[in-house]
Amino acid sequence: MNELPVIQKTYDLIKWTIPILNKLPRDQKFLLGDRIIKSLLDLLDNLIIARYRKDKILLLENINSTIDILRYQIRLLHDLENFSTPRYEYFTQALHEIGSEVGGWLKQQKIKTNHYGANSLNTYSSGKGSGR
Repeated sequence: MNELPVIQKTYDLIKWTIPILNKLPRDQKFLLGDRIIKSLLDLLDNLIIARYRKDKILLLENINSTIDILRYQIRLLHDLENFSTPRYEYFTQALHEIGSEVGGWLKQQKIKTNHYGANSLNTYSSGKGSGR
């Protein structure tokens, strides 16, 4: 399947993470593990939706919030000693790459929106179409 790299990276992170979280102690699995899995799946869903949405800015900003939440959730799991340091480093590096791509995508969308907005304002301010 020809996917955006950020979607594929998110998919791969989910595929790597779920088996690990499913082995957590019962109390952590159902408390924190399930929330992390849900956050990751929401992230994937929203990236796919953003791919097809015309106005992406608000959704990409929400995706950034989800990424930040995931950073804290996985950090908490690590601090509770339920996630090894090498796994924590792998996860945070992968999430950083995803966040960087989303940030670039968001920046591109803001430039695109500002560019089109500026052109339409210039048309009105130049007197075109005003009947003068």
